[in-house]
This record gives sequence, C-alpha cells and structure tokens, in this order.
Amino acid sequence: MPDESAGSAQNVSVDPLDADWIGACRRIVAAHHELFARDRTIAGRTVYDGRGEGGDRTLVIDRRAEDAVFEELEGLHASGHEFTAVSEERGTVGFGNRGSSALVVIDPIDGSLNARRTLPSHSFSLAVASGPTMGEVEFAYVYDFGAGEEFTARRGQGAKLDGEPIRAEGPGYGLEVVGIEAAKPERIVPMLEELEGKAFRIRAIGSIAIMLCYVAAGRLDGALTARGCRSVDAAAAQLIAREAGAALEFPGFENWSAALDLVARYHVTAALDAELLSTLRPVQERAEKVG
Repeated sequence: MPDESAGSAQNVSVDPLDADWIGACRRIVAAHHELFARDRTIAGRTVYDGRGEGGDRTLVIDRRAEDAVFEELEGLHASGHEFTAVSEERGTVGFGNRGSSALVVIDPIDGSLNARRTLPSHSFSLAVASGPTMGEVEFAYVYDFGAGEEFTARRGQGAKLDGEPIRAEGPGYGLEVVGIEAAKPERIVPMLEELEGKAFRIRAIGSIAIMLCYVAAGRLDGALTARGCRSVDAAAAQLIAREAGAALEFPGFENWSAALDLVARYHVTAALDAELLSTLRPVQERAEKVG
C-alpha cells in the first residue's frame, strides 16, 4: 500500500501526465457500475463507516468506490508514475513523489446523497494537476452515472462530451436555467431572493461536478454554490467548463489560485459568458455571507 514516503518501484519516474488516464477512469467507472448494481436499495446504500478525511460521514459505498480508484492508481504507480493522490475519504496519499509535483484529485462519488437515495445524478470525478492550484489542472474526467455521459478535458485542448468537442453555448435567452448546489433551504433562500427577476428557472442537480459540466455543455446558463465546496468537488469539472469556453471564478482567488488540498473551502460561480457571470456575482456574494 502506498504512503507518503513510498519510493517508485522503478529507477526512473515516468511523467504522470503521460499516463493513460482516460483508460484508468473508464475501468474505474466500470467497477463503479458493478458496485451500484450489487445493491440498488436505499437501505443497502445507507450504511455508514466513520468519517472521511474531507470531514463528511462516509458511506460504505463511498469506501468501496474509492477502493476501485486506488486499485487503478496503484497500477499506474507500479508502471513508474509518481504523484500524490488527494481523495475525499483517504486524504492525501503519496505514490512515490521523488521530485514529482503532480496531484491526482479524486471524488469517487460526487453526489453521495443522490447515490444513497438511488437518485441517478451522481458522478465520478478525477483531475490531474501539475501543481497545487485549480489553474494547474491539466487533465479532467467526469462521468455522469445518471445520463451515462463522459466529460473530459485537457488544458489548452478543449473539452469533450463522449469524445465530441463541446462549447458553453446556450440558446441565448440570458439566465434561462441556473443551477444551485448544496441546496439547503436556509442557504438558498437568500440566493433565490437575489435571483428574482434575473433568472427564469432554478435547477438543483445534486452534484457540483455535473452542474459545472452542464454549463460546459450549454445545458445550464449559470451555476452557483450555496456553501463552500472542496477541491475534490470541482477540480475536474472547472477545467472542463473553462476549456469549453465558460466564464468561471472562485471568488476571492485570482487566476484560479484556489488550492487543491482538502483543507480549503471556496465558492465557485460559472456561466456561459462573462456578462452572465457578472449578473450572478451579487447572488454568489449573498451565499458567501450566509457561510
């Protein structure tokens, strides 16, 4: 089992950005499909196992989903790749790291409440970064289990949905549909008041990663978080949105300097373009005041 001081199994480290991340992610998704198929009941999925390093109570299904991810990471490390994994349940785990600054940021199940309640909108998210901030994410992968869709992006090379390029382009009706996540009533009421007269409809999907990918695909005109999120929630999807041409920001962090560790918490706002993003800023500021 890898740890913070583990050395590479080979004499020469292989650039982790050159690994077959799409192949690894697809194998993880296949394993997750099998996991979800083994227990399709709410009772069976509502079994807890302590708390993860991210601070939330951990479902057994979360642990098992993460096990499938780390099995793939161990295989990549065995082939010579060195990196540090940042995962919601296990925290920070080193795979070699002899001079490598690469980070692999993982959310085995983004939208655990949906997965537990057998609602279809939950996702697997993985980002590979060359440094410790959002702006240094180089590869992104999000799989939406509800729709069975695969979103990917590489920095500077655009975003794709099921292998086809996508752009953050909607029908041009302004803020027709806006997504809000972490939708506790007491948190979203002030945001809804601020959105009155600015947005036509609101959607709460239940997964920050899916929500941002929907902005990337032009399905949502804008997206906001009602409470601070963690790196694992947004690291992959924010690159997909930006590579699709969406306007996106982490308020208080310039040039996407938000950290990729598990300690930092921040809001994220996204829209199809800069004008729509500016309309959403006062709404996001209301959310920040709530907490």
